[in-house]
Amino acid sequence: MAVAAALSVSNRLLTVAAALLCIMAAQLATASCSPEPAPYAARALISR
Repeated sequence: MAVAAALSVSNRLLTVAAALLCIMAAQLATASCSPEPAPYAARALISR
């Protein structure tokens, strides 16, 4: 019974660890992309 409980917890943790690794890989992939250029209106200095 203890072995079955340990295996079920291990399987749950394995799923969570895999999900976290996927999230980290997605963040690295999006961070390595070049940012889109801002439109001119967002960069223009507004003076009154």
